[in-house]
Amino acid sequence: MNDLRALYQEVIFDHNRSPRNFGRLAHANRRADGHNPLCGDRITLYLDVDEGGVIRDIAFEGQGCAISTASASLMTEALKGRTVAEAHRLFEGFHKVVTGEGSGEEIGKLAVLAGVRDYPMRVKCATLAWHTLEAALKGTEQPVSTE
Repeated sequence: MNDLRALYQEVIFDHNRSPRNFGRLAHANRRADGHNPLCGDRITLYLDVDEGGVIRDIAFEGQGCAISTASASLMTEALKGRTVAEAHRLFEGFHKVVTGEGSGEEIGKLAVLAGVRDYPMRVKCATLAWHTLEAALKGTEQPVSTE
């Protein structure tokens, strides 16, 4: 294993053990639930988006595998202070990287999850939080499923 891959794994383990922005967001004005039936991952995502479309705050709760939890944690760190349009672009870039269609240069720290492209079943774990984000931004009331 090379040093870079070991570093990426350590970042994923750290976010799984100590997820950032974990918990309910009392002042949320958008919310969505997501589920990955294949792995059993469940997430509830909370957002506080201002009138100008800026994500002022974001948090999540739920349970899942290390990839799912780390992805949600990294996503919340990446999105605070960004606009909704930037969030959509970041999701597109992230999705391309984890499905093997992008290089990862445009998604910054989120590229630590690029290795899931070698494990197609894990792509759903890594993208669950992102699909839930899209549902929250669209105001979808039905829970999101990765199936």
